[in-house]
Amino acid sequence: MKDFSKEIKAYALKNALEFGKVEVGRILPKLFQHGLDKKDVKQIMPKIIEIVKEVNSYDSIKMQRQFHDLKEFVKEPEEKEEGLPELEGAKEGNVITRLAPEPSKYIHIGHALVFLIQYLYAKKYGGKCILRFDDTNPEKSTKEFYEADKEDLAWLGIKWDKEILASDNMEKYYEPAEKLINSKDAYVCECSQEEIKKLREKMKSCACRKNSVDKNMKEWKLMLNRKYGEGERTLRLKGDMKSKNGVMRDPIIFRISHARHFVQGEKYAVWPMYDFESPVEDSLNGITHVIRSKEFELRAELQNYILKLLDLKMPVVREIGRYEITGAETQGRVIREMIEKKEVTGWDDPRLVTIKALRRRGFVPEMFQELAQTVGLSKSSGHIDPSVLAATNRKIVDARANRYSFVKNPVELKILKKPKIEQVEMPIHPDSAETKEVEVGKIFISDDDFKNLKNKEVRLLHLYNIQLGKKIEFTSEDNKEIPKINWVSKGVKTKILMPDGKWTEGLAEKSIDSLEEDEIIQFERFGFCRFDKVGKDMAYEFWFAHR
Repeated sequence: MKDFSKEIKAYALKNALEFGKVEVGRILPKLFQHGLDKKDVKQIMPKIIEIVKEVNSYDSIKMQRQFHDLKEFVKEPEEKEEGLPELEGAKEGNVITRLAPEPSKYIHIGHALVFLIQYLYAKKYGGKCILRFDDTNPEKSTKEFYEADKEDLAWLGIKWDKEILASDNMEKYYEPAEKLINSKDAYVCECSQEEIKKLREKMKSCACRKNSVDKNMKEWKLMLNRKYGEGERTLRLKGDMKSKNGVMRDPIIFRISHARHFVQGEKYAVWPMYDFESPVEDSLNGITHVIRSKEFELRAELQNYILKLLDLKMPVVREIGRYEITGAETQGRVIREMIEKKEVTGWDDPRLVTIKALRRRGFVPEMFQELAQTVGLSKSSGHIDPSVLAATNRKIVDARANRYSFVKNPVELKILKKPKIEQVEMPIHPDSAETKEVEVGKIFISDDDFKNLKNKEVRLLHLYNIQLGKKIEFTSEDNKEIPKINWVSKGVKTKILMPDGKWTEGLAEKSIDSLEEDEIIQFERFGFCRFDKVGKDMAYEFWFAHR
């Protein structure tokens, strides 16, 4: 049997770098494309187990260096057809999709995936993508969220062809509303919210349903002219009070709100509900395809019914799975409460998965784009483990993140018989010929390394070997496989905000003073971080992305 040691190690290193740890089961299938015969599986397994165990004991620097020497033994899979699967009814140049955020909260990763899928489909077919803000809820829509959402979408790499505010089309919603009144398909209701809810639960109509067209139209005009207060009148659609789908039981399609709108001011008092505004707006803008998460599935029947009554064209609608990040909160209402209670610092708190938060941590737009391609049109909902985000992002940033040294809770070493070295040359990246000069003075290492490696010989990265005993001594340099640890000399105070919202403090090498704001780096043996700012205490502040 052929010796597959180099292939095994190459794949083990690749997997360890991508996922943080390699599992034995990931390696065997790769060997068949290198000529492994099925009859030799039992014979090869001990070698796989041995090498996997060895690779899992390496630190990230050793993994990177060894993979650099062995990556030629990795066979990349044949490229599959690029992009998303074909879209029903899509024709080249005739696809129009829309992104429809409500400017009442910051966009999170679940929103981002759906928005990116719609944008990528428009791009795939040479069509157009419209950005439409569903801002017809004046109590919640704000300029802050409107501006922030536009910034996040642009950062994700989305280039929309047209921008629309739904509230600019209010008069165009009133016209079809009056058409439904005149066709006896809608009526003005004076029942309270509590009464409406009770009757819908009992599947019973209220007396208002029998109003004449004239009375309904008169009441409607009074609503428009601000003759009623909030909750005193609503416009309801005549649906089916016996329907098993609760949304079809005479839903409210317009309501009264005297809240000041961030764009329209107090111009309007009667506002359309989402299930009316959205399909009408889609029709007004010639949207051909709507891709949305399956949470809207029950509402599709109502929206299609409205389009049918108004004789408006229906787009092709695809409901896809709703994805959430394991352990993360995404509901805007809950996050607002968390902010009010000071459980999180704001919408960009590292414990959240808003685009604002993930961006500040060091996740890049390409990660979201790759994830959107992977999710595609799948209808299966589920939770995405944070490790998947980290693995996807790591593949992208690893190639461009320069390496620096950071030591947490630093401990100063007094090294006996050390050589007189004033500075040392270090690579800034394993794949780059570029180097940096680092001054050598007092040596600091992390307290974790000091405690965990006591009485052992260790290698100060890119410097020399020392013995961590009662007396810390310089030892002869050789190629022994000993632990390699970070050190800092003449360092600067550094703070790193972790995903749990707590700060980790220590010293980083002085060369970080040349970093640009938002630059993503790797603190060797610690993780990838994004440089945020120099704080008031003159400490360099970073946000932790992932290992």
